[in-house]
Amino acid sequence: MARQVFDQHAQYKEASITHRRFKHRDLVPLLEKLRQNPLFQVQVAGKSVEKRDIYLIKAGTGKTKVMLWSQMHGDESTATMALLDIFNFLQASDELNPIREEILKNNTLYFVPMLNPDGAEKFIRRNALDIDLNRDALRLQSPEAKLLKSLRDSIQPDFGFNLHDQSRLYTVGSTAKPATISFLAPAYNHAQSVNEVRERAMRTIVGMNESIQQFIPGQVAKYSDEHEPRAFGDNIQKWGTSLILIESGGYHGDPEKQYIRQLNFASILSALQLIGTEEYTRYDVKEYFKIPENQRNLFDVVLRKVLYRDKGRDTLLDVGIIRNEISANTPQNFYHRSTVEEIGDMSVFTGYEELNAEGLYLVPGKVYEEPLANAGELTPERTHQLLSAGYTTVKLQQLPVGYNPVELPLNVVEPSGRVNHALALDRGANFTLQTPEGQVRYAIVNGFIYDLSKEKPALFHGLVL
Repeated sequence: MARQVFDQHAQYKEASITHRRFKHRDLVPLLEKLRQNPLFQVQVAGKSVEKRDIYLIKAGTGKTKVMLWSQMHGDESTATMALLDIFNFLQASDELNPIREEILKNNTLYFVPMLNPDGAEKFIRRNALDIDLNRDALRLQSPEAKLLKSLRDSIQPDFGFNLHDQSRLYTVGSTAKPATISFLAPAYNHAQSVNEVRERAMRTIVGMNESIQQFIPGQVAKYSDEHEPRAFGDNIQKWGTSLILIESGGYHGDPEKQYIRQLNFASILSALQLIGTEEYTRYDVKEYFKIPENQRNLFDVVLRKVLYRDKGRDTLLDVGIIRNEISANTPQNFYHRSTVEEIGDMSVFTGYEELNAEGLYLVPGKVYEEPLANAGELTPERTHQLLSAGYTTVKLQQLPVGYNPVELPLNVVEPSGRVNHALALDRGANFTLQTPEGQVRYAIVNGFIYDLSKEKPALFHGLVL
C-alpha cells in the first residue's frame, strides 16, 4: 500500500506549497477550501497568542479515532505539507479508492495542521511567548498548548501522531546515513515502561518502518526514548492515547524537504491503514527496539586530510562546517552563515558534502584591499581571478542595498572593514585549498566549495561582513 501512494504522490501534492517557510496566510485558504467538500468538517478550534486561527479538520466515520497535529514548533513544517497532500488524497477519486475508502471507513481522523502559526510566521521553534509548546504539557501557559490538551481530552483519540522535524545532522546510529525519518513511541515514565497503550504505538511503528525502508533503506532511526515529563508526547501516552512521534530529518539533495514530504505522506497513510484494520497487532514489539537510535554525526561539509601550516609546523586536519540558516527578507526567506564546527580527526563523522584534500594546504582567505566600486564589478571572470589568487573577501566602496546574499560570489566588506579568516572554531569558513606550490585548487567561501578547475564558479553564497 505504501508503494502505491508513494508512487502517485505527485497527483495529490499541494502545488501552491513548494518550500518549507510558508506562512499561516498560505495555509488558511487551503483549509477553508475544504469546507466545500462534505467529506471534511472544518472549524477554527482556537487562536494563537497573536490571534491567528488554529484549525481542526475532521474526516472519516470509523470507530478508531486518530488525532494528528503538525508544526508544534514553528520551524518544523514538513508534516504540514504532507497533511495538505493527504487532504487532497482523501478527496480524490481514482484507482486508489479502495485505500482511501478503507481508511475513512475504519478511522475518524482529526487533523490540527500548524499548531504554532506565530512561530511559523517567523520560522522559529517557539511561540509568541517564547515558550516551547512541547515543554508546556503540564503548566499549559500557552493558548496553543491549552488547545491541544483540550482537544485530546474531548476527542479521546485511540492514536495520536505528533509530527516534527529534527536536525538534518542526525545519523542512523553510528552509520554515515542521515536519519531521514525517525520514529518514537514516547516513554510515559522514567523507567520507560511498556504498557498496552505504548505497545500499540510500538507495533505500529514497526509496521511503518517496514513500509518506509523500501524508499530510504537504512535511513530510518528511532528518537531517544529518554522520558521528558513536560513533553506532550510523553504525557499523551500517559493519558491513554497511543502516541507516535515522527521526526523528519535530512536527505541528500533535498534542502526544501520535498522528498521527505513524500515520505511523510506515504508513511502516515500506511499507518492509518494499519491502525484502521488493526494489522499493527501482527508486528513484534521486539523489532521496535532493533531500530537504531539517532546520533549526531553529520556535518554539511567535511574537508578530509588537509594540511594547515601554523606556528611553524604542518598539521594534518579534518575540518567540519555547518551551514546555518539566517532568516531574512530574501526570495528564499533566509541565507547561509557558515561556521567551522570541528577541527581534527573526524574519521567518525561524515558530511553531506565531502572533499578529499589530501596533499593540499588550507590557507586563510585573503581580503582584496583595493576597494571595488560596487558588486557589479564581481563578474564571473573577475571572481574566478580573485579566488584563484587566494581572495575570499573584497572591499566595496558602495555596499549593496537590499541585496540577496546568495547572489554574492564573494564576501564583501566596506573599505574600512577588518576581517579575520584564520582557521578557528566558531569562525566563518573562508579559506582556500592550495598545492604545495601555491596553486589554488579550491576556494571555500562562506562554507561553500568552489572548484577552480572549472572555468567559472557555479555557486554564489557570499556575505556582507
